[in-house]
Amino acid sequence: MGEKFGFSTILLFGALYFIIARAEPVEDKQALLDFINNIDHRQNLNWDAKTSACNDWNGVTCNHDKSRIIAVRLPEVGARGRIPTNTLARLSALQILSLRSNGISGPFPSDLLKLRNLTALYLQFNKFQGPLPSEFSVWKHLSVLDLSSNDFNGSIPLSISNLTHLAALYLANNSFSGNIPDLDIPSLKRLDLSGNNLTGVVPQSLLRFPPSVFAGNSISPDKFLPPALPPTLSPIRHSSKLSEPALLGIVIGSCVLALVLIVLLLMFMIRKKKDNKRTTLKSNKNDMSSEHQKGNGRLVFFEDCNIVFDLEDLLMASAEVLGKGTFGTTYKAALEDAGTVVVKRLKEVNVGRKDFEQQMESVANIRHVNVAALRAYYYSKDEKLVVYDYYNQGSVSSLLHGKHGEDRFPLDWDTRLRIAIGAARGIAHIHSRSGGMLVHGNIKASNIFLNSQRYGCVSDLGLATLMSPVVPPVIRAAGYRAPEVTDFRKVSQASDIYSFGVFLLELLTGKSPIHATGTDEVIHLVRWVNSVVHEEWTGEVFDVELLRYPNIEEELVTMLQIGMSSVDRNPEKRPKMGDVVKMLEDMRSTNASNCQSNGTKSPGSSPSLTPPMSGMVHQKSWTLAVSQASDVFSLGVLPFELLTGESPTDYRGCYEDGGFVR
Repeated sequence: MGEKFGFSTILLFGALYFIIARAEPVEDKQALLDFINNIDHRQNLNWDAKTSACNDWNGVTCNHDKSRIIAVRLPEVGARGRIPTNTLARLSALQILSLRSNGISGPFPSDLLKLRNLTALYLQFNKFQGPLPSEFSVWKHLSVLDLSSNDFNGSIPLSISNLTHLAALYLANNSFSGNIPDLDIPSLKRLDLSGNNLTGVVPQSLLRFPPSVFAGNSISPDKFLPPALPPTLSPIRHSSKLSEPALLGIVIGSCVLALVLIVLLLMFMIRKKKDNKRTTLKSNKNDMSSEHQKGNGRLVFFEDCNIVFDLEDLLMASAEVLGKGTFGTTYKAALEDAGTVVVKRLKEVNVGRKDFEQQMESVANIRHVNVAALRAYYYSKDEKLVVYDYYNQGSVSSLLHGKHGEDRFPLDWDTRLRIAIGAARGIAHIHSRSGGMLVHGNIKASNIFLNSQRYGCVSDLGLATLMSPVVPPVIRAAGYRAPEVTDFRKVSQASDIYSFGVFLLELLTGKSPIHATGTDEVIHLVRWVNSVVHEEWTGEVFDVELLRYPNIEEELVTMLQIGMSSVDRNPEKRPKMGDVVKMLEDMRSTNASNCQSNGTKSPGSSPSLTPPMSGMVHQKSWTLAVSQASDVFSLGVLPFELLTGESPTDYRGCYEDGGFVR
């Protein structure tokens, strides 16, 4: 019997192993291993034949049933040399291939033409050279082709016009020569042919694009103009003099026209006064367009961006100022065909184009549900823009400290806790990247938003290192700056945790990190919380709006403990972000398990009391008590609990019928 059971068990596990093995794209996996093992690369990838390519390999995406690999993204892995033949070409189901920002050389890899399902190909910022293949028609589904910033030469193949689904074509900064082909592709929305050696006339099909996409070529300005209308063949009669009725009509018409112009001018001035809170990016169009026409920059999108627009669309969009923050002005831009995005116009950028682009590439590789994704950027000598998704509920800062009214989104305790947990998860993910060396650098309530699941989502990742140190960090950080930070560009993960601790205290108190008291005195939130706890008035810390929610006392105290430990002046004593996530996530599960066992008294505990919420002695105090004496006693115990981290023997911290158990 035992032998039969053992044999059947082996068969069962063998069958399971066979099923799992079949679910893994074995052939595609081997093709990638052959590719990476035959090309030089500086960055160590976690590709191992013994692990799952779909679940574990960096930069690899599989289809829904994990039977095929459909996307490979290997930007900035230090790959050098030629692409090995008969490797990537075996990924017949591949849809997205990104090898941008490496040092790959040699001619255009003709093997890639075998990838018939390809929808996006990113080979920009490499060292490819030579002419392009004459035939591109094999890519029936291709929508994005980026070959910019290489050393391709020869003519641009006319067969590109057969890519009927092409939406974006980037061939800038190469050595292409000859005439521009007639790329009559209705789906084409983004184009950049600047920085080449092209000559001749711009085809009629491409005149819809701005001159900036052809800048840096040998094309005279008049070649951008549509053909002039032919002169009229009908003779023009000149009257020697005008009759009196005609003169009278001209005078009356002139007066009417002048009156209409005056009315329009008055209407414009009135509308401008009424709309003083709104603005448009179009006001900067001339300066930005002139830089763009010089070939100094273009709007660069990342692979997973599913919106299509160009710089002209952005400049023409109706825009509303959302705020002026540490790094510049943030706009809400409503595009005609691409929805709504957030555009941050950066100021005081202190790095060159190469460093800026490298930082943008690094930031774009961070993809997490609690980190706002960078969708695109623009760089020129005088303008730097970054584009993000728009979160329609606004920042946590506006929700906490914005105007009160019927349209205000209420920040109840459950929402605040979800915001804290989500933001902590996002920051912890950031801290885990780049070998644990990546830092956010600007954590504050105005950079944290609510995602679709109403969890916190952090934005403005990686901008701190780009900024000039001209403005003092004290002014910039506005209460979130860790005490050890003297240079805003030299932040650390420990200073991130300090800023997040300030944010937790902000959620708990409802107060800004730096706020006025109605007099000339300015109060720093961290100092105020410490002083209140030290004076044994812990109940005064919490936002009065939270007092309406029952059974949250222990969660409030726990989050206060986490916040105070995170703002410790000694960076080494602050918890790691992963530990903060665990503590926040464990808060409710721990409290719930404690309360399920409230029928058993702890050793040395006093009799249970279950006072109602209405038994509070002080309106602002959250402590429940049946008498002033017990209220004072509880307030005296809490600071010691906060400082020591130990629970008093007569304080079980769970609930019975909505009250605290003593």
